[in-house]
Amino acid sequence: MAGFSDYLENKILDVFFRGQAFTPPAAVYLALYTAAPTDAGGGTEVAGNGYARQAIPMATAASGGVVSNTGVVSFTAVGGNFGTITHVGIFDAATGGNLLSWDDIIPIAINNGDTLDFPIGELDISQD
Repeated sequence: MAGFSDYLENKILDVFFRGQAFTPPAAVYLALYTAAPTDAGGGTEVAGNGYARQAIPMATAASGGVVSNTGVVSFTAVGGNFGTITHVGIFDAATGGNLLSWDDIIPIAINNGDTLDFPIGELDISQD
């Protein structure tokens, strides 16, 4: 992932430099975008046609400043197209919630019946 969202950067600063408590999410979820978000949020997340954010199985510990997915994350368009996916985001909730990180991907059109898979180790998350 390209980096952390403004929300997550502020939480990290609050915890480490202001001593504020923070409870991390029990799970994180991958979202697909047809228009780029920014560190402040926004963008156009896919909606409809069987789309739902997918839980990301994550490694139990970071290694070398990186944490990666330990299972395949899949999306399948059902009943219509998702459109051309250009970006992904990681959220702290299956719906709503806060954007934690985002990045661009090679654009790919996802049409009715298509599946987009992110293989094990494909989703690398780091502060860089």
